[in-house]
Formats: sequence, C-alpha cells, structure tokens
Amino acid sequence: MSRVGKKIIDIPKDVKITITEKMVEVNGPKGKLETPIPQGVTFRMEDGKLQAERASDDYAAIHGTARALVANAINGVSAGFTQQMDVVGVGYKADLRGNSIVFALGYSHLIEFVLPAGISAKVEKLPRAITQYQTTVTLSGIDRELLGQTAANMNRLRKPDAYKGKGIRYADRPYKFKAGKTGK
Repeated sequence: MSRVGKKIIDIPKDVKITITEKMVEVNGPKGKLETPIPQGVTFRMEDGKLQAERASDDYAAIHGTARALVANAINGVSAGFTQQMDVVGVGYKADLRGNSIVFALGYSHLIEFVLPAGISAKVEKLPRAITQYQTTVTLSGIDRELLGQTAANMNRLRKPDAYKGKGIRYADRPYKFKAGKTGK
C-alpha cells in the first residue's frame, strides 16, 4: 500500500473542491486549479477531508502521485508557493520590467526572461559586501509544477560555475565548489 496515497488530505474552510470522474477542481482565495485524475484512482470526500483510493494494486505506482498532486493544488490555492533564486556574480543583475525579468549575466547582450501566466516575481538587491550586491529573485504562484519549471528555466540561463558559484542558483540549495589552483 502506498504510504503517501493513504494519507488523508485536510481541506481548509475557504477551499471548495469539485470532484468529477476525470478531474478534481480546487477553488480557493488565491485562485482555481484543476488536477486530472489518472485511471484506477478515485477521490472520496467525507467531513471536510479528502481520501485517495485505488481500484487495485496494479495502480499502486500512481496512487501516491495522484494524492500528492491534489494536495499541492489545495496548498497552492490556499497558501501559494514561493521559490527564491540568487543572481550571484560581479556585474550580474536582474531588473523587473512588466511581465518579464531582464538579466545581465556576463554575456554581450541582455537576456529577457518572460514570466508565464500565473507566476509573479519580485526582485530585491541585498548588500553582500561593501562594494557588491547580491540580487534575489522571488518567484511566487499557486501552481507548484509551473513554479518549479519556471525556476529551472531561469537557472538554465546561466548555471552556477563549479569554482565561484557565479550564475543563477537556488537560494535554498547548498552548493559544493571545487578548489581552485594553489600556487607555491
């Protein structure tokens, strides 16, 4: 039995759920999300709690995944998700212009990163040293999958290098750097 699939999902009071045969629709204060239900998995609602059930053990692999996707939709419309990205490097900058972020990442040109619908961004410049600034981009949205894909696409613009970590990197992940050359 799937351990994740057996967990009961508590539904906040301000969230409304509509269950159809192929879709779970979640409405909350931050927006509306629809999650498809895979074949062999059903959802049952009792007393403000949601339970995922599977038809047989043949659907054990998708049972926990379906439950996790619906739980993420419920958390997204009630609280939302955020992801912080650090732009690290001398001369590396990010500026918010309308629905896009313009990056200066050491290339000969500026890079315009257009945000998808449903994702918002905030750019903060924090002093890291006396002469340097570290730019932090905070992405937020209700769809966890779209937020993660947007952060991954932003990270691909300039991946952190192995020696100094210059580039766009996730703020919550630790990075291991290589040792540089040592002289005598």
